[in-house]
This record gives sequence, C-alpha cells and structure tokens, in this order.
Amino acid sequence: MKTQIATEKAPGAIGPYSQAIDCGPFVYASGQIPLNPVTGEIPEGIQAQTRQSLANVKAIMEAAGLSMKNIVKTTVFLADMADFVPMNEVYAEAFEAPYPARSAVAVRTLPKNVLVEIEVIAVKEL
Repeated sequence: MKTQIATEKAPGAIGPYSQAIDCGPFVYASGQIPLNPVTGEIPEGIQAQTRQSLANVKAIMEAAGLSMKNIVKTTVFLADMADFVPMNEVYAEAFEAPYPARSAVAVRTLPKNVLVEIEVIAVKEL
C-alpha cells in the first residue's frame, strides 16, 4: 500500500507526481529544486540553491513524521559538475555520520533552469 505525503512547506507537485510516497518501511521523495514554497523565488548561487533544496527535503521528511536522520539514499542532480565542491559543503551541514549513500550526477538541464535538484529515500525505523 502506498500513501501520498504532501506539505505546503515544500513546493507543490506541478505535474502527475507526489512530493513523496510512503510505501511500507520506506518514504520516497521526489526531487526537490530550490524553489521557496512561500515566495516562489529561486535563490542565486549553488550554495543557496542547495540549502533551499535541502530545506524542502527536510519539510517533506517532517510531513512524513521523519527527520533528515532517516534518509538512507540521496541523488543530487547538478547542472554543472563544477558546482560539486560548493554543493558538497552545504550538503555536509544537513547530514550526520553515518551519511546517506549518495549519487551525484551532472545533467543537461533542470526544471526552471536551477543549478541543483535533490531526491531522497528514507527508512522509517533505523
């Protein structure tokens, strides 16, 4: 059985997808771009965009009754791999050891031409 997770504290889904799906022991969150859910603005620069994307992820985890500690896997999509180091500096602030497994890939473009998008998988019980 799967249950939709939605919160106004993260950008709403603008297509045929959910912010996140609760499915048994796991929560699968859709990729979060750095769109401020209150203002609709996108901050400038990779570090500010990473921080906002992670804030959106955190809001979704909280809506699921979880925290960033429950995240076991992340995928980071970058518009430019040259942004990896500054993204990683902000990313490191959001997690504690043991860190989630992670993939980081460069893609041609991202929605709204943002610099970063982050998706996560979380487990309910650690």
